[in-house]
Amino acid sequence: MNTINFLAIVSIAFLGSFGHCIGMCGGIVLAYSTIKIEPESSKVSKTVTHLLYNFGRVLTYTLLGAIFGAIGGVATFSNSANGILLIIAGVVMILAGFSLMGKIKFLTVIEHSISSSSFYKQSFQKILHSKSNASFFILGMLNGLLPCGFVYFFAITAASTASPFYGALVMFIFGISTMPAMFSLGFLSSLASATSFRDMMMSLSSVAVILYGLFTLYNGYDYLTNPLRTILQCH
Repeated sequence: MNTINFLAIVSIAFLGSFGHCIGMCGGIVLAYSTIKIEPESSKVSKTVTHLLYNFGRVLTYTLLGAIFGAIGGVATFSNSANGILLIIAGVVMILAGFSLMGKIKFLTVIEHSISSSSFYKQSFQKILHSKSNASFFILGMLNGLLPCGFVYFFAITAASTASPFYGALVMFIFGISTMPAMFSLGFLSSLASATSFRDMMMSLSSVAVILYGLFTLYNGYDYLTNPLRTILQCH
């Protein structure tokens, strides 16, 4: 994975986490902070529980990245296939960027609610009321499965790597980059209601998503026009 891709993923994930992620998952963080963590708990204990929750999210994202990377790998067997996949991914990324910006309803249309299933609800409620440390980790893993446009964007990015390893790496970097915002939210509930701050960060990340989409389009075009291009050069 080259420096441009690495910096783009970190930047988009970090900026977006203070906008989209806090808005989407802030309620869950505030809920488990209120229900599962005792007010008299020490700072060390609270820190451990928040870390376990976030590591659970990162693990789910990493596993999803490996799956989508493997799917992308099946689809890429020639330069033409690689180029077409990247162009499709680039177009979807640009649409996702405008959707995150609120200009179109692209992500809203493709989202489907896993969280509405009775199995998910029952599992979520059971784990939410458990006090064990393991339950924080499992809750984070379940949170990683929630339908989310931002996760979809990075899943598309993972698929475009055409590699389980690089796909997992993309989603791992995404998960780690969102940790500062989600970890801070566990201690600072005011972040969830700072609408103007979240809107600003969301706008910045949306622009970054669109720019990265354009960069991906260029990579796709390069595959179609450069017969010496290989998949390793994309990484």
